[in-house]
Amino acid sequence: MSRKPILTEAQHVTGALALGLILCLAPKGDAVAQHPSQSEPSDDDLRVYAVHVNRTPSQSWPGYGMYLGNGLVLTASHVPGNFADTKPRAIIAGQDQPTALVKQGSLEGVDLTLLSVDANALPVAMRLRRLPLCERSPFAGDPVVVVTPESAVRSHVLPPSAVPAELRGRFATVIVDVANTGNSGSGVLDARRPCLLGIVSRKISISPVGARLGSPAATRDIAKYFVPVEEIRAFIPPDVPF
Repeated sequence: MSRKPILTEAQHVTGALALGLILCLAPKGDAVAQHPSQSEPSDDDLRVYAVHVNRTPSQSWPGYGMYLGNGLVLTASHVPGNFADTKPRAIIAGQDQPTALVKQGSLEGVDLTLLSVDANALPVAMRLRRLPLCERSPFAGDPVVVVTPESAVRSHVLPPSAVPAELRGRFATVIVDVANTGNSGSGVLDARRPCLLGIVSRKISISPVGARLGSPAATRDIAKYFVPVEEIRAFIPPDVPF
């Protein structure tokens, strides 16, 4: 039986049936405990870079982003939506901060938005933190840690062949462990060193042709797409220091 791919936002969306989207619930459970050497951060330590991004008024689903340093927060563009309409706020180190817009992308273009907060209002420990972009692009098999403020979950990068052919050209950077990893705006970090490989954007599912959209028995999640580091690097304006 032939199957059709279904591409949806990787987050829990209120009113998803009316919008023709599939619910993707936020992951539950504790962060994955690791025991690296003292010179390396544990997976759980990486959660310090993960933040909540909330619209005004706050949405019913959890919105995520990553703190890059120097007051900059990177998230998927559909998490805050249109900045002028939603006036998003970022919760960093427990502090609820108003944000300013640095650059806004779009779901159908580059699914990224870069926000800024007043770095001087953050705790000293956060002011000193920097999350660098990884120097190389992700490759199939690379071990990663997907982080949110609540969890740090190990996964790995899948080969582009795991993506349906009709989506492969645009959505080739994907991870496995769809049900357990963080949703839209979560950070995909290199598990071997603390650098940012990507931002979670969408969920890819497949369904038999002719099956009813949204039927739990018919639809199977196969991967999560993340905006890769090379697109992040090109998206961030060159005059923005971080």
